[in-house]
Amino acid sequence: MLRYIARGMTDKKKVTAGILLIGDELLSGRTQDTNLATIAKFLEPLGVQVGEARILSDNADVIRDSVRKFSERFDYVFTTGGIGPTHDDITADCIAAAFGLGISEREDALDELRKRYEESELNAARRRMARIPDGAYLIDNPVSQAPGFQTHNVFTLAGVPQIMRGMLADITHRIEGGAKVYQISVEATGIGEGNAAAGLAEIEMKYGDVSIGSYPWFNESLRGINFVARSVSETTLAQVKSDLEALILLLSPER
Repeated sequence: MLRYIARGMTDKKKVTAGILLIGDELLSGRTQDTNLATIAKFLEPLGVQVGEARILSDNADVIRDSVRKFSERFDYVFTTGGIGPTHDDITADCIAAAFGLGISEREDALDELRKRYEESELNAARRRMARIPDGAYLIDNPVSQAPGFQTHNVFTLAGVPQIMRGMLADITHRIEGGAKVYQISVEATGIGEGNAAAGLAEIEMKYGDVSIGSYPWFNESLRGINFVARSVSETTLAQVKSDLEALILLLSPER
């Protein structure tokens, strides 16, 4: 894959997010993550670009330090996983530790759980889901009622994809987005990346607010490339598309 990152995409405010996917089951391969794609697609129309994502083990020190570093680097941070009722659900404690906060069972979080459980069903395990870092704001959970929470610029969500998706609805109004990034794609057949490298470099130099990616594909009888360009300017992307189409025509083996 060829990747060209142009300089100068700063005409409008750039807002970034980091994503921390927590759970030994993700690292072992027992569970395949879909939350990263869901969060990235959720953020895109809000003008928030995902800058980095990591998968973390259920290790308290790793989670605490990663949350602290991501909170400093990115405008927003999303964590998924580790806020359930079992002993290895340690994310809430790690978030509190990352910011030097206390953590305790909160009555407003218990009230959310009472929408699903009778008082007699709120055993010690389930009440763990009402332990929230001091000063954090609850995030509504319309699927299973156990709330997520926002601590400073960190949104802590469930790991179960259906539940996580439901929580995103209560986050939109908390996001101050930046410049929306638009994207175009142009496909070429019968061309390899080596053929296109010099021409793509020239196009990259021509524009100061565009990133261009080159993604090759192959099958038994044919090869080709998908060119993907991204920019905050739709007008610029239209010009880039024209240049890419001209490059493809120039390199076409049928020419």
